[in-house]
Amino acid sequence: MSFFKKTLASLGIGSAKVDTILQQETIIPGDKVRVVIHVYGGATEQHIDHIDIKLCCSYLSEQQQPHSERQVKRKVPQNYVLDKWALPYSFIIHPAEERTFEIELTAPLNTPLTIGDSKVWLETSLDIDLAIDPTDKDILTVRPDPVLDAIFSELEELGLRIRQAECEAAKGFELPFVQEFEFVPTTGLFHGTWREIEIMAYRDQKQLQLWFEIDRQKRGVSGLLSSLLGSSELNCYLSLSSDLTHQQCADKVAQYLTDLFETKRG
Repeated sequence: MSFFKKTLASLGIGSAKVDTILQQETIIPGDKVRVVIHVYGGATEQHIDHIDIKLCCSYLSEQQQPHSERQVKRKVPQNYVLDKWALPYSFIIHPAEERTFEIELTAPLNTPLTIGDSKVWLETSLDIDLAIDPTDKDILTVRPDPVLDAIFSELEELGLRIRQAECEAAKGFELPFVQEFEFVPTTGLFHGTWREIEIMAYRDQKQLQLWFEIDRQKRGVSGLLSSLLGSSELNCYLSLSSDLTHQQCADKVAQYLTDLFETKRG
């Protein structure tokens, strides 16, 4: 099996050079990320103290910050290391010598998809004796797993278009954040009644959990969703077992939203 090989980092200090090569074109949450590191010796002998590789992402955390004479809450970007690898020893690279290291990083099940403002990157850093340590940051592509891919395709069939995705700080989950996807109805059943649908997804080995927040249009449509909470928003929850097929999961989400719409409209 052949893999798309992308040179992610090409860092040089003096005459030594390090190339970091990703062995696949895209990353799927839960998969292994295969990376090959090539170290090339130059014209002179050099001492490599360490090589660090980090799989990183960012999320937004609400924090109190000073503004004029008062404190206000702002969403501040935070970086998070999903997985990392470090060379466990130092070594000498001789002139014209080549050293190769094959490593694997793990993309957690809830690694953010690279949609909208959500970013995932591989960060390579070197420590070479008597030199300034370089760091290289390369953006990666993370695609949905087959279940979420089928669900997103089904939502598109329902006339929902994804508008934004972002990661926000949250407690009680595997990672210190969750990713939210914002959809807007452009055609179909929900168009003209629901203004937007936000979906939060969280997966473990047993199930995919989905939370829905539906914001309806305030155009005099009686009884739709807001009657339950006395507001324009309603939080809903759906759990999908890992025993279901991809299409069964997609069908259940479509049916859930359709039933919710039809029931509350009356």
